[in-house]
Amino acid sequence: MRFYMQPITQTERDLVAGIDQQRMLSRTQEWAAINSGTGNLEGLARMADVLSQAFADLPGDVTLHEPASVSVVDADGREVEKAHGRHLVCSVRPDAPRRFLLTGHMDTVFPADHPFQSLTWLDDDVLNGPGTADMKGGIAVIVEALLALETSEAAAQIGYDVMINADEETGSLSSAALIDQLARGKFAALTYEPSALPDGTLAHARGGSGNYSVTFTGISAHAGRNPQDGRNAIVAAADCAVRLKAMQHDDLPINPAKIDGGAANNVVPDHAVLRFNIRPKTIPAADEFASNLDKLIDTLAREHDVQIALHGGISRPPKPVDEKAQKLFDLVRDTGAALGQTIGWKSTGGVCDGNNIAANHVPVVDTMGVRGGKIHSPDEFMIAPSLTERAQLSAIVLHRLALGGDL
Repeated sequence: MRFYMQPITQTERDLVAGIDQQRMLSRTQEWAAINSGTGNLEGLARMADVLSQAFADLPGDVTLHEPASVSVVDADGREVEKAHGRHLVCSVRPDAPRRFLLTGHMDTVFPADHPFQSLTWLDDDVLNGPGTADMKGGIAVIVEALLALETSEAAAQIGYDVMINADEETGSLSSAALIDQLARGKFAALTYEPSALPDGTLAHARGGSGNYSVTFTGISAHAGRNPQDGRNAIVAAADCAVRLKAMQHDDLPINPAKIDGGAANNVVPDHAVLRFNIRPKTIPAADEFASNLDKLIDTLAREHDVQIALHGGISRPPKPVDEKAQKLFDLVRDTGAALGQTIGWKSTGGVCDGNNIAANHVPVVDTMGVRGGKIHSPDEFMIAPSLTERAQLSAIVLHRLALGGDL
């Protein structure tokens, strides 16, 4: 059965009639007032509590999952564990034959001491505030759309998991295994990042992302008396950064970002840590880089006579759009058109949990959240009427899929 280009039916109008704009707006304002930067464990715990109460209105089980252990490399080159908040999962009808995955994140990029902490109405429709668009407004949309879906007879035929993680903004390292587990076997997935553009444009194909730390251990020596006995870790790290940049091509942007380490001016430095990011646009580009990086590390260790340790990898694989995923995009576009919403899409170099979901060959549209913009800055804003727009869109898309809509 195909629903593309079908007008909104009376059943669907009844389905979305109870969607409550004020409830979504109030929740967004309440949640945005809670600082939940990825490193603010106290704020994340508060968010997990209030979100648990909101999702408890659905006919499923709400659980909080402990984060997986994550280690990072500090400025001294030591691996240390980094604490994360717990991740929320709401599971409804886990035994249903057709099940969906909806995802969002409760963390923001604004730490507890960031000056951007308050909400301001820029006009009657535009609300400026931390996390309003990215993505506490999106979480409000998830709850409201599912409450609407549950009023339909079709809901009993399907099930779904909702995951709201606490570390998306830093790569979902402590929730990646949970995402992988929940994505397996799902018919389709929706992720509630804000629209790619304020007009509601969706993100289409995405490149991937990987973060790396390379630790160089050399030998210290006096810079004047016996520099020949030293092995300069800073020079090795700098050489690595230059060679990494030379490996860049159209399908593989590479960004050497930071070098930690060094010593006094009269000491040959024996320690450095280079940090860099890659953005592979294709899976072959990612695989090729992994092989070339191993060769580069071997070459640098030999030429500079230093020890090198590599930490990190690709946390977001590239997300191409296959035939099933394109059909899901078409369904979202055509449902939007039936609602009077013009929805297009564009490819992007940005990444999100949609990359991880797609790695399980699950079709996903990952910008189903509110319309807004200037995210990750103190100018972040949400277009408030889009709460209802997107809740209606999600509820009807899920309803059509629940009725047997094909992909």
